[in-house]
Amino acid sequence: MTDTKQNNSQSNEFFITTAIDYANGEPHIGHVYEKILGDAIARYHRLAGRDVTFVMGTDEHGEKISKAAAKAGVTPQELVDDLSDRAFRGLWDQLEISYDAFIRTTDAKHKKFVQGVLQRVYDAGDIYFAEYEGLYSVGAERYVTDKELVEGPDGVRRYPGDPQPPEMRREANYFFRMDKYQDWLLDTLKANPTLIQPAGYRNEVLEMLSEPIGPLSISRPKSRVPWGIELPWDADHVTYVWFDALLSYLTPFVGSGRDPATVSGLAWHVIGKDILKPHAVFWPTMLKAAGYPLYRKLVVHSHILAEDGRKMGKSLGNAINPQQLVNDFPVDAIRYTLLREASLGADSPYGEGILVSRLNSDLANDLGNLLSRTVSMIHKYRDGVLPAAHEPSEREREIEAAALALPGQILALVDDLKINMAIEAAMNFVRDLNRYIAESAPWNLAKSEDTARRLDTVLYTAAEGLRVASVCLEAVIPGKARELRAQLGLGGQTYALAGAWGLIPAGTRVPGGPILFPKPEQEEGKEKATKPQKAVQKEKAIQKEKSVTQVAPPTAPVATDTPAETEALISIDDFARIDLRVAEVIACEAVAKADKLLKLTVKMGEETRTVVSGIRKWYEPEALVGRKVILVANLKPAKLRGIESQGMILAAEDDEGNLDLVGLGLDLPSGTKVR
Repeated sequence: MTDTKQNNSQSNEFFITTAIDYANGEPHIGHVYEKILGDAIARYHRLAGRDVTFVMGTDEHGEKISKAAAKAGVTPQELVDDLSDRAFRGLWDQLEISYDAFIRTTDAKHKKFVQGVLQRVYDAGDIYFAEYEGLYSVGAERYVTDKELVEGPDGVRRYPGDPQPPEMRREANYFFRMDKYQDWLLDTLKANPTLIQPAGYRNEVLEMLSEPIGPLSISRPKSRVPWGIELPWDADHVTYVWFDALLSYLTPFVGSGRDPATVSGLAWHVIGKDILKPHAVFWPTMLKAAGYPLYRKLVVHSHILAEDGRKMGKSLGNAINPQQLVNDFPVDAIRYTLLREASLGADSPYGEGILVSRLNSDLANDLGNLLSRTVSMIHKYRDGVLPAAHEPSEREREIEAAALALPGQILALVDDLKINMAIEAAMNFVRDLNRYIAESAPWNLAKSEDTARRLDTVLYTAAEGLRVASVCLEAVIPGKARELRAQLGLGGQTYALAGAWGLIPAGTRVPGGPILFPKPEQEEGKEKATKPQKAVQKEKAIQKEKSVTQVAPPTAPVATDTPAETEALISIDDFARIDLRVAEVIACEAVAKADKLLKLTVKMGEETRTVVSGIRKWYEPEALVGRKVILVANLKPAKLRGIESQGMILAAEDDEGNLDLVGLGLDLPSGTKVR
């Protein structure tokens, strides 16, 4: 088997699946992450011009389905109809998952395909009938070995993920000679180091294959499990759920004019680590026995943990309800934050606090603010019409070069399954555009006709940079990427993820629109979204106090000849209590109905804060974005015009009452302590 990148160069087709979901209960946050991950990969490849087919579905047979239906007082078919259409497919549509085919294992087409493959493998002599006794995990719906069991806190050994301990069963079933293909699979894995990624999961499979894997039981007596696909040669048995479910990846292509065997060799399968063995051992050997080529790549992701780092669970009270999450937050914010925070190779914490923090900092302050200020300046200085760029400076040439290189960098990271790094590369470009605007100071350029051409160039560069950013982020935030372009006057226009610059025609009318990513606390008519735990703890400690000016008062010279002034002196211990920090202004806006106040969003290391400051008379909001200031970080928060101000910015005042923000000689990183 050749390397993934080499295969991609040989064929424009790209086939990707996510694990089909077991329809015995509502989806959880792990399902959501997997589908968003698979969707983002599919979208990246579509944007790169590849012919993508993305397959999803629901797994609807087996013993657990029968038991869940009986408990709910409905038939198995009624249970899976509801869960498949409402709970799963309904949620995926809300999350803008762009699947091309959705397969249900109860579909007649799928049943016929499964029976055909079973018959082929049976006729080849790879399926036989025998009696077996062993430990059976109902949760995993398969026989397990004692080595696979893990002791729980109660001292009982269980298969991971199954709440019940395995039970000893003895019954006659049909078996697949899986061990016949063990050496072939081992050799294939050794020859293809990128077949299973991340590499740690490949190592797990190599360890599995270092010992005998034995045959695989592939049927259940119909008298015990009636809910399944009958074996074509024995109607008294139904097929084992994995021999049914895994074949759904190829079902869409039966009778479509595309050979399932060809598609099989193109597949990227995206799965969770808890079903590694079925996809890394069962599925390859099944494909080999059926005469189908092995998939191209198996992408394995880890689990999503609660925000406190613990495993999620209803009993712990820390589980996330995906539907409630979609009801409470913008879909693209959920997509972005999950993909940005989660890592394939390690379990990743996630929760509303993390979501709100990323929403406010990355999406609202970095991307949303860039769009708002760009559109605002085009309206203010050019009557809402995008001007043509003129002679570029070295800075514009740098931005253009970065824009041309960025799509290739992103696609390379996606091919290496570094999705969070691909997102960060795009966001770094966005942050650089914010710095560029702060450096260029278009509000100053607008003051003179002599700098009109320079202003045109800055405005065009910012708008075109936003277009590039929208394309680079479209796989992650598809709805907001389209909305961003619509605000730039590019409604309905699509672009390939390829190096290009200057695609917005000069003279385009820029309509603008609502805030791209409203911060949760800014949404009227809704309760505030859950904040990060630190913020919650801080708010509990805050006492209401009257409005105070949030600009440092001028420091008067200290005289030593009067007792009153001497008493104003402070000790070194008093000074040590003041926590002064370098902070970077990442967003700024005027406070409504307040002539003196500006609302600043500042970044202090990894923390983002809101500060209200009475400096509106001396500073335009746009001029402050990107500026470093000194913040009194441990000042008790106060509310000004209903906005909580979390600190005070230092400023000096001359004899005429003019203010000047205390600045820095060095470009120190935000969060640096001032001594």
